[in-house]
Amino acid sequence: MSVTTYTVTGMTCGHCVSSVKEEVGEVSGVTGVEVDLESGRVEVTGDSPDEAAVRAAIEEAGYQVSA
Repeated sequence: MSVTTYTVTGMTCGHCVSSVKEEVGEVSGVTGVEVDLESGRVEVTGDSPDEAAVRAAIEEAGYQVSA
């Protein structure tokens, strides 16, 4: 089990948080997603989920992952 933290920009409300959780939660290997709206931190827990797939899911939700 691993935890990877991403910084996401563009989230402004609870709906944004829900969208990110929903999209990232569907990535294979992801077992948990925690989102902090104020800091933009997204912690993804899972069994080695594909980082590119997680980033793509965040972008699919309409947000950007900071480098």
